[in-house]
Amino acid sequence: MHTTTEFVIAGFGGQGVLLTGQVLAYAALEAGKHVTWIPSYGPEMRGGTANCTVVISTEPIGAPLVRNPAVVIALNQPSFDKYEPIVRVGGVLAVNASLTTRAPVRTDIRVLAPHATEMAERAGSPKVAGIVLLGAAVAATGVLELGDIELALDKHLPAKHRDLLPVNIAALWAGAVLVAEPEI
Repeated sequence: MHTTTEFVIAGFGGQGVLLTGQVLAYAALEAGKHVTWIPSYGPEMRGGTANCTVVISTEPIGAPLVRNPAVVIALNQPSFDKYEPIVRVGGVLAVNASLTTRAPVRTDIRVLAPHATEMAERAGSPKVAGIVLLGAAVAATGVLELGDIELALDKHLPAKHRDLLPVNIAALWAGAVLVAEPEI
């Protein structure tokens, strides 16, 4: 059966948005899936919003454009406000409740809203909040195995952040335990 899952990961520059997307893309490659990763950055790297899209499929991907993603990972309020309306009906919105000020409006999507910044701090670094939300989103969708994400972290975490491998793995599993079973 052909399956395609589209992700949008968004937040402030410096929150690890692009790295979180890269880890997801590398994990999909490690799992033998077809994948695209498209970053959006520029002035965003100086504190504005940054985002990336990742499309994972069991078949070749014809167009990597994403209009209504199955999954949105929103690391801050502006990203939550911008992307909540476009999540596909029945999709997943993983939002960092540590940096948002309102409840979700939509009732036709699954919302995961952990205090990801605090969870990341407990794992060892507030910089891995995106990985907390990635763990929750991957567990909620079942698009990949968590072991695929661990392998991608181990093989592709930049050398300057290798010391954070155990922290990233702890953050991944902290997010994943929030979710009981796949829904999309």
